[in-house]
Amino acid sequence: MKPKQAANSAAYEAIVRAGPRLNQLQQAHAHLIVTGHSHNRSLLTKLITFACSAKALAYTHLLFLSVPLPDDFLFNTIIKSTSKSRLPLHSLAYYRRMLSSNVSPSNYTFTSVIKSCADLSALGIGKGVHCHAVVSGFGLDSYVQAAFVTLYAKCGDVEVARKVFDEMPVKSVVAWNSLVSGLEQNGLGEEAIRVFCRMRESGLEPDSATFVSVLSACAQTGGIGLGSWVHRYIVDKGLEMNVKLGTALINLYSRCGDVGKARGVFDEMKETNVAAWTAMISAYGTHGCGKQAVDLFNKMEDDHGPVPNDVTFVAVLSACAHAGLVEEGRSVYKRMSKRYGLVPRVEHHVCMVDMLGRAGFLDEAYSFIDQLDATGKATSPALWTAMLGACKMHRNYDLGVEIAKRLIALEPENPGHHVMLSNTYALSGKTDEVSHIRDRMIKNNLRKQVGYSVIEVDKKTYMFSMGDESHPETGEIFRYLETLMSRCKEIGYTPVSEEVMHQVEEEEKEYALRYHSEKLAVAFGLLKTIDVAITVVKNLRICKDCHSAFKYISIVSNRQIIVRDKLRFHHFQNGSCSCLDYW
Repeated sequence: MKPKQAANSAAYEAIVRAGPRLNQLQQAHAHLIVTGHSHNRSLLTKLITFACSAKALAYTHLLFLSVPLPDDFLFNTIIKSTSKSRLPLHSLAYYRRMLSSNVSPSNYTFTSVIKSCADLSALGIGKGVHCHAVVSGFGLDSYVQAAFVTLYAKCGDVEVARKVFDEMPVKSVVAWNSLVSGLEQNGLGEEAIRVFCRMRESGLEPDSATFVSVLSACAQTGGIGLGSWVHRYIVDKGLEMNVKLGTALINLYSRCGDVGKARGVFDEMKETNVAAWTAMISAYGTHGCGKQAVDLFNKMEDDHGPVPNDVTFVAVLSACAHAGLVEEGRSVYKRMSKRYGLVPRVEHHVCMVDMLGRAGFLDEAYSFIDQLDATGKATSPALWTAMLGACKMHRNYDLGVEIAKRLIALEPENPGHHVMLSNTYALSGKTDEVSHIRDRMIKNNLRKQVGYSVIEVDKKTYMFSMGDESHPETGEIFRYLETLMSRCKEIGYTPVSEEVMHQVEEEEKEYALRYHSEKLAVAFGLLKTIDVAITVVKNLRICKDCHSAFKYISIVSNRQIIVRDKLRFHHFQNGSCSCLDYW
């Protein structure tokens, strides 16, 4: 080896040994200067890559400026490194500098820049980059197109994402993954699952990134059948159960009603991070297992687990709220700032108000909001919504009306607030005020969110709305439900008619309650399955009448009924619910 090559090799090894550590990199840089290699482009490029990974932004920029007339390789390196290191603004800045230097971009340039636009949700800039990619001749490059699918999907423009995907002559696994992930992240779980099925029909083998998105879509839709198949596929194919896959499986089983399986996955994970621990704590919380959630959080602290973040604290505080663990919740809230130096956000405040309000500490909950109000932190409607829920639970209707009016002042266009005020008036017997609120909603064209329930039977998903007659077996479902409710009445069920706020006769109230979407879904599930638990997903909170009815139905059908509503799970079995009526 020639002396110059040997020196270059030694300098290169010194940079590699330094890695993304600023002090060591600066020592390696000093060595380059002393040995006369400070202008060696390949060595400086490697040095810049590591400096960027270390997030030493000022130092990275100084290194870049030390290179006279940077070429396309150097520009692509620094654009890719800043994008990969989640420094999207810097990535875009170097892209603009590249253009002003009249250096031609490549497909590598565009994939990194588009990723940065996606990370920033900068759709306007992304469209400009799209035009530039087309003009530069990279509009049909498969990697660039896949990046654009991700960009448009992340920015909520699913139609354009689909259009770009459909126009791709060759669809790689990355492109399919981009679309499946984008659809799932936009709340289109069913569509994401359909695209995944098309991917498999095309002959392409999914990878772990595919399965993370598919499992998330299954968790979103309650598709336990496909989710369980994915789990078996991962095991049978010997795929590595990495942290992302494991966490996705925890979320799947948790959101599909099986917290035991979620814990099984967690215990089998060889590597965990704060996201996995938080997912398991959250799973316990949404299933009403507050003590287990707090115990796991304590284990996370005591057994040198990952340091909890603000999301972890939301999960623990929410678990305490759902289980009535007030003292534990107060302790966790204090530790958040004192031990970890985290500043509580709106989500943590809402959990505290919810926890105190549910437990009947209305004065303390109101005082908590008052203190936030004094510092200008009580502007979030979610705080007052939690307080209003507590007022309704503990029948403090005067305070409830006051809070509902405050919510309407904060968000006058939100129909949910008007409905809550109307319901509060109805519960306190002020029917004239109910009529006034409903007239105002009609005048302002404010409509209540439509409730629906979803159930999976034989790996197929069925959706029901209140009084739904669209199902081909409607007659049979309605007759079966009538039989169920008659049997329930024989053992003591009576409709909770206060849930119907209209001024109608008792018989009409009972009819309105009987055909709620969750009752139709449960009846269909019982009708079509034998000796298995029924799992129903509802987009709104379950009503008191359905909650009461499902206790009795679990007796007469001798089945477990699991309902996932907007906030939590309810497991009905042998006449009782896992929430112990604390919801």
